[in-house]
Amino acid sequence: MSKPRLKLHVRILSNDEIAFGPGKAELLEAIQRTGSISQAAKSMNMSYRRAWQLVDTMNQCFDSALVETQTGGTHGGGAVVTEFGQTILKKFRIMENQAAQAIQQDFDELSGLLKRKE
Repeated sequence: MSKPRLKLHVRILSNDEIAFGPGKAELLEAIQRTGSISQAAKSMNMSYRRAWQLVDTMNQCFDSALVETQTGGTHGGGAVVTEFGQTILKKFRIMENQAAQAIQQDFDELSGLLKRKE
């Protein structure tokens, strides 16, 4: 039998928009890794259009841009996670960790009450 797992989703809402959440954090990490929205999207099996929409939503919801793009040319375009974007990503990952730690004891107790499958 596999051990019970906790899957926690932290999302930051701005009005009705998801300003930031696990998927957007993963996208920022992929952009940092690849230097490109297109390559980040490919690495996540996501369409470029969807990745661009997520980047646009993040940039619209926060005071400053989280991602800046450079248009293509002889050397091609690219994207960079701004210093502000890196700060948001770091704070978000800290929040996720703190939220998980805050409920760990209750989860441990509750998971002990789950029916075991044989």
